[in-house]
Amino acid sequence: MAHERAGQVAQEQDLINVDEVLKAYYDITPDPDNVDQQVVFGTSGHRGSSLDGKFNELHIAATTQAIVEYRAEQGTTGPLFIGKDTHALSLPAWKTAAEVLVANGVDVRAEQEDEYTPTPAVSRAIIVFNRDKAEGAPEADGIVVTPSHNPPRDGGFKYNPPNGGPADTDATSWIADRANELMRDPSGIKRVSYDEAAAQVTRFDYRTAYCEDLVNVIDMEAIKKAGVRIGADPMGGAAVQYWQYLSEKSGLDLTVVNPEVDPTWRFMSLDTDGKIRMDCSSPDAMASLIQQRDKFDISTGNDADSDRHGIVTPDAGLMNPNHYLAVAIQYLFTHRPGWGEQARIGKTLVSSSMIDKVAAEIGRELVEVPVGFKWFVPGLISGDMGFGGEESAGASFLTLDGQTWTTDKDGIILDLLASEILAVTGKTPSQHYAELEAKYGKSYYARIDADANREQKARLKALSPADITATELAGEKITAILTEAPGNGAAIGGVKVTTENGWFAARPSGTEDKYKIYAESLTSAEHLAQIQAEAKDVVNAALEG
Repeated sequence: MAHERAGQVAQEQDLINVDEVLKAYYDITPDPDNVDQQVVFGTSGHRGSSLDGKFNELHIAATTQAIVEYRAEQGTTGPLFIGKDTHALSLPAWKTAAEVLVANGVDVRAEQEDEYTPTPAVSRAIIVFNRDKAEGAPEADGIVVTPSHNPPRDGGFKYNPPNGGPADTDATSWIADRANELMRDPSGIKRVSYDEAAAQVTRFDYRTAYCEDLVNVIDMEAIKKAGVRIGADPMGGAAVQYWQYLSEKSGLDLTVVNPEVDPTWRFMSLDTDGKIRMDCSSPDAMASLIQQRDKFDISTGNDADSDRHGIVTPDAGLMNPNHYLAVAIQYLFTHRPGWGEQARIGKTLVSSSMIDKVAAEIGRELVEVPVGFKWFVPGLISGDMGFGGEESAGASFLTLDGQTWTTDKDGIILDLLASEILAVTGKTPSQHYAELEAKYGKSYYARIDADANREQKARLKALSPADITATELAGEKITAILTEAPGNGAAIGGVKVTTENGWFAARPSGTEDKYKIYAESLTSAEHLAQIQAEAKDVVNAALEG
């Protein structure tokens, strides 16, 4: 049930005490033998709050030292690109990382202290450096200091290897294990003062390089020529300086709806659960932008590190991320002649089946992978995959001539693509989606959470098809029970159950004592509700058995 103030602007009692959060970062020493205070990499790095002993100076110093040792073991000796978002804990963690990196002799490329760097800009910098370097020269990698759309009290820290995308499980497991060893014995952590580190860091202009490069991935001229009126809301995140740059220098009719940066995010409307969360796919978090939808032809939002997109149109308001992904795929694969005929479509197996219908319509191979953008990295690097997208409003795609753009999610290009679609076709993305529904029928999709303790989550992650004893779901025969993704055979860390007109997938949360149930019906809202209810019963029976 939604919080009573969901969608309303935050009040004083909703705000963090920034001084307390920063003080806790330095003052609290986490217990390396307490599993709740160890370094743990989820699908997007290590996250937590300094107030809980989950994101503190020792975590970051140890994790950075572990990254130094990992990259050395992998033979990665080129520069390391590091960027930060606008969360209160990002600047101190960014400084700690610089102190350790410089002490270890790493060539650090970083923005200025008062600048912010979106995740895709770090990925793009790594891609471009490794593309343009001399043959045989050392490769670059990177770190992004961000907890993404998490609440203001949280911090986050993730590693991007030379492919520019999220590190795979082998890398993150090694880094986390070594970091926890270093937390127990910090004598292995090399470190200099921040003043000494700052003097040796190479300042890198991510913003100009990224923004000027956008003409290679988006038809900016078409948007300018059509005069599309764009309202961009950075939502207090790292994209703020990028949208300002584009507003001033790109020639687009672009208004930065809210240029404010405040680590309390006091200007945000509360998310569905009553928390401040920069989730640009949430109608409650995006309420203020949705209210202004008639002022612009296309309005867009981004989360704090700008790897997610939110698309608002005058005719439909905030688009469901799955709906927009389907439209983006249909448009891109019919308006990118520079892409190879064999370029495939990537989606997570918890994304809408409407994407399957679009893929079949345009005659492109669809690759279903587990949750996590890392699964799209090989295809985006090789150009074998034109588009990779996931249900949580994250995606990236190739440049106009079919080269790699980013191998991490890029909310900025997905936002701009919405304006390109309108400029080129004369229809908003939501109007295009209405046409898809008229052709294929309506899709009813939702995600809900259910409580689960650590042991239950572990059992869910390890389920096999044999653990599911049900034969029917919401009145239909079960046609498949999957614990591995069809596209690459990788374990999905949970289970997906399908019928002729619906499906559900369940997987444990990486950060909370919950599991997530994704479900879709091609029949009705009532059918979706029935699938969701029975999904809980099916999963609980498997966990108890």
